[in-house]
Amino acid sequence: MTPGPRNLITDVAGLAVGNAQDDALKSGTTLLLSQDGPMTTSYSVMGGAPGTRDTDLLEPDKTVPGVDAIVLSGGSAFGLAAAQGVMDTLARQGRGFQVHSARVPIVPAAIIFDLLNNGQKDWADNPYPGLGQQALANASQDFMLGTTGAGTGATDAQHKGGLGSASLVLPDGTTIGALVVVNALGSATTPSGRHFWAAPFEIGDEFGGLGPDPASNLQPLPPSRKAAAMAQHGNTTIGIVATDATLDKAACKRLATAAHDGYARALVPAHTPYDGDLIFAASTARRGPPSDEVMPMLGHFASVCMARAIARAIWEATPSADDALPTARQEILQT
Repeated sequence: MTPGPRNLITDVAGLAVGNAQDDALKSGTTLLLSQDGPMTTSYSVMGGAPGTRDTDLLEPDKTVPGVDAIVLSGGSAFGLAAAQGVMDTLARQGRGFQVHSARVPIVPAAIIFDLLNNGQKDWADNPYPGLGQQALANASQDFMLGTTGAGTGATDAQHKGGLGSASLVLPDGTTIGALVVVNALGSATTPSGRHFWAAPFEIGDEFGGLGPDPASNLQPLPPSRKAAAMAQHGNTTIGIVATDATLDKAACKRLATAAHDGYARALVPAHTPYDGDLIFAASTARRGPPSDEVMPMLGHFASVCMARAIARAIWEATPSADDALPTARQEILQT
């Protein structure tokens, strides 16, 4: 198995990602767009504090067969309005679920809490509908990682968070990819601060090639810088896994659930009462069903992509003015 040519979720054919952010706000929005029409989608929530829009439609027993785009956004509940900006634009483009003569774009969304990161949050009008529209306009197969889009103001327990992505091409030719915004209560680095929990799953040096932490046995976690600088309750990791294999909604639900293993492998702790940890899973159906060899392992491959994407999000974060926390790269490379 190897990463796709971009090592991004857009290695899954038919997908594009758009980012938009306001650096003064220290927040932004990220969008996954299906370029081929609706994609079959479901989701799984394992955190105790989710913020979502239109996720009930994604349950396997619900009628809507697919979605046009998925929005990941900063801004807490205010950020859910980013999906409205995307929906309005897609409606003008003639996209959406057809009901007689009407078309309704389906744009589920999830948000992180980034209201206490020293950004300028004293807006008169909610900025997120506009950020959603900008993200849609910026949608492309190539996009930046780290301090961009919905990851602009994200943090984990010890460092700046960010936007991450990774992909794998599986033995039968199926491609799977992950996209994630890391704003966790937990930490992506081990107690030493010099290694990633996800190190056993790294391919090449995609997040520094630092290797596993040599410390043995259970190590106590250091005090959370995030809790000291901001708040114990300002968290959440939200992500998407996508594949070109043909899956129904029930299989997407299972894929999203299994992909949460990637959170547990890359963030310690994960799925806490104060995280809104959520994963969407989408199928573009560009290929047929997975082979008998790959199907039982598809969730595992998704979780590996997700763990790698989480570490890449932290590794690619860049410093900016008035940051509440340092970047991992700053600390690791300076010591």
